Amino acid sequence: MANIFLIANLNCDRVLHLDKPIHLGGRFLYQDQGQRLGGGGSNTGISLAYAGHKIALMSEVGKDHLGDWLINQVQAHKIDCSYISRHKSQTNELILMVTPDGERTIVRPNRPLFELGMPLEWKHWDALYINTSAQGASSWSKSALNHCLVVAQLGKDERSRPCHVLIASATDMLGRSHLPCWEYGKLIAGDSLKHFVVTNGEHGATVYSEQGEQRVPANKTKVIDATGAGDAYAAGLIHGLTTELSIIDSMHVAAHWAACAVASETSIPGQQLIDYLNKNDECE
Repeated sequence: MANIFLIANLNCDRVLHLDKPIHLGGRFLYQDQGQRLGGGGSNTGISLAYAGHKIALMSEVGKDHLGDWLINQVQAHKIDCSYISRHKSQTNELILMVTPDGERTIVRPNRPLFELGMPLEWKHWDALYINTSAQGASSWSKSALNHCLVVAQLGKDERSRPCHVLIASATDMLGRSHLPCWEYGKLIAGDSLKHFVVTNGEHGATVYSEQGEQRVPANKTKVIDATGAGDAYAAGLIHGLTTELSIIDSMHVAAHWAACAVASETSIPGQQLIDYLNKNDECE
């Protein structure tokens, strides 16, 4: 399996289950489900670790008990946490408000600025995944382009994301640009871009490339909690590409992984993904 380096957030989620969908000016009852491990670093990393890949995570948490708890939780899933740095500020919870239909609204803390140092020697790695707004992320991804697969999530701003595969959700794309999707992807990712994948929940995902576009349907499943679905999708896509599947076959894998994520009550991948992976191993 592959050696995969992730740069992504590590969160402590505080989950509030609401009694009805959120609307402006409404009043809501909630049930506090307590703290749980979350964030793109854990959601994507643990999914890939379940599939047998060797994962290292670069992130930043506070130098406090909650930061210790987050690192211990991730290490328990056999992820290398030696690249995680500690800031002096408090590690704050991220609030997840989940409605009865499984959709969630996120209220995140204002984190200290995260600055990346010098890039790694990429000859030891098979893939780099960037899902962060940290300073220096573009330099890291650019340095890896000629050495390994680089996959990146579209950022919250228009900063460049040099990569081979760019991922965004349809919601991320709202109001971004009047350019056709492929041209916009090239604007963000540069000439190295081979595929721009835009996910759209139950409507599936579309991949854009020089050759045109192609849609891959979502897997139908009951939505329990949509948290982490995009992270699981990214993990499935990376798994497919690092095991030499085509982009379309990798998107089918990603759709299965995302379906497992939304059918779980946790942010990180649950038993559904483990069962799916075990079942596929038995079929090979």
